[in-house]
Amino acid sequence: MRQTLPSIILSTLNAKYIHASLGLRYLLANMARHGGEALRAKTVLREFTIARPTPEIVETLLAELGEATDSVPQIIGFGVYIWNVTATTEVVRQLKQARPGLKIILGGPEVSHEYADQEIVRLADFLITGWGDISFPKLCRALLHGPQPLMKVISGEQAGLDEIALPYAEYSADDLAHRLLYVEASRGCPFKCEFCLSALDKSAWAFALESFLAALDELFARGARNFKFVDRTFNLKIDSSLRILQFFLDRLTPDLFLHFEVIPDHLPDRLKAMIARFPPGVLQFEVGIQSFSPEVQQRISRRQDNEKTCANVDWLVKHSHAHLHTDLIFGLPGETLASFAQGFDRLYALQPHEIQLGVLKRLRGTPIARHSAEFGMVYDLHPPYTVLQTGAVDAAGVLRFTRLTRYWDLLANSGRFKQTMPLLLAGPSAFFAFLALSDWLWQSTGKTSGLTPEMLVDSLFAYLTQVGARETEMVRQVLLADYLSSGARANPACLEGYLKERDKPVARHERALSQRQGRHVSASG
Repeated sequence: MRQTLPSIILSTLNAKYIHASLGLRYLLANMARHGGEALRAKTVLREFTIARPTPEIVETLLAELGEATDSVPQIIGFGVYIWNVTATTEVVRQLKQARPGLKIILGGPEVSHEYADQEIVRLADFLITGWGDISFPKLCRALLHGPQPLMKVISGEQAGLDEIALPYAEYSADDLAHRLLYVEASRGCPFKCEFCLSALDKSAWAFALESFLAALDELFARGARNFKFVDRTFNLKIDSSLRILQFFLDRLTPDLFLHFEVIPDHLPDRLKAMIARFPPGVLQFEVGIQSFSPEVQQRISRRQDNEKTCANVDWLVKHSHAHLHTDLIFGLPGETLASFAQGFDRLYALQPHEIQLGVLKRLRGTPIARHSAEFGMVYDLHPPYTVLQTGAVDAAGVLRFTRLTRYWDLLANSGRFKQTMPLLLAGPSAFFAFLALSDWLWQSTGKTSGLTPEMLVDSLFAYLTQVGARETEMVRQVLLADYLSSGARANPACLEGYLKERDKPVARHERALSQRQGRHVSASG
């Protein structure tokens, strides 16, 4: 039981409960190292989700601090991101209304660039731009003990990684049991893709590998089995990648899960050999391809060997058990619907498990803004700053694609329709075949959310038999096979009379991730 109330709260609003803030845990771990043990003893971490009502968040934070006093300043530091800036702004507004003397410190990527006109910055007392590991403890120490800071905006001190305490001991037992654990073996990125904030980095910096692996070993010993690496380029330095993979290979358990972001055109044979040793269900790779257009790649300063990328994705699909999330971005400057379709078809032919379709966002501070005038780029002024139209794709075209991304996730990425998808995507272009289906679904249903698996089955049956003129019983049997393998338990109208004898549904306690990956694996062989 805590004897004294805290003076400092580290807080953020996560998108979902399953996400645990790595940034805040870095700040907490470094309070003692760069502020002193007394400062660390006065600090607590409190996370919320963006779905939580603002008054509840405000009430909880103020109750945690207790009554305000003139002798001890009270501080709340907020991590601000593109997904939570709107909600966090209202939290800060109500906190300052309720307790004007409260010191609010902001940090995070959303407020580190182009911050002059941001409402949340106006409401707050201090802003730390960039790295906060060292600067936040120093600012808190100054507010509590003096001398008082003279500037509202403080450039974060980017010290050597050996000066930064690792945060992994700050993950609680509850975090280990119920949440994704974010870890990083390195920071920064040597590449300059203009849509990404990492384009502003001068290089990539690696943490001392022995210290990092020792921290992972402690996490593993405490029961951690779910690790999401946030390194922009996990396979940048192959020797380090091999050491990390070997670390986990030596500790294989049935419930181990590892997520990495990998460079698609950098997969040497010795890394392939290591990857091939992992069983199904352990490795998940996020493979950022973004665009196959050489002209677009050059325009946005993205270096990518398309031939090697395709060869590596093909190898991963055919010779490894890694689950592949491949990424494409729509709306890049100069990218047309036709050129995007060509890239999509090229990627689809490789049969990765999932193709994640995103619409370009103009993150604050990213160099992509330099193309706005020449290529007619118009972005939403509000988070997440999604492109609304370009010189190559009008506003209606962007909306049309946005609907397609939702339907693609429901039908293809979900893994629920593995046998039906080839019927839907048959023809010279898989992309335009799916675009036609997407247009029809929108016209038929008028919505992209709230579509149950049963509604989708019936819609696909109608589309394939009526629009596609496919043989009725063949379509019914394909949809029946997909519906049964998905584990769904209701009764689509088109399958009436075909669902009398079924296996028991998947147990509710099984990981949703395992279920989704399992659909892809079971259907593919």
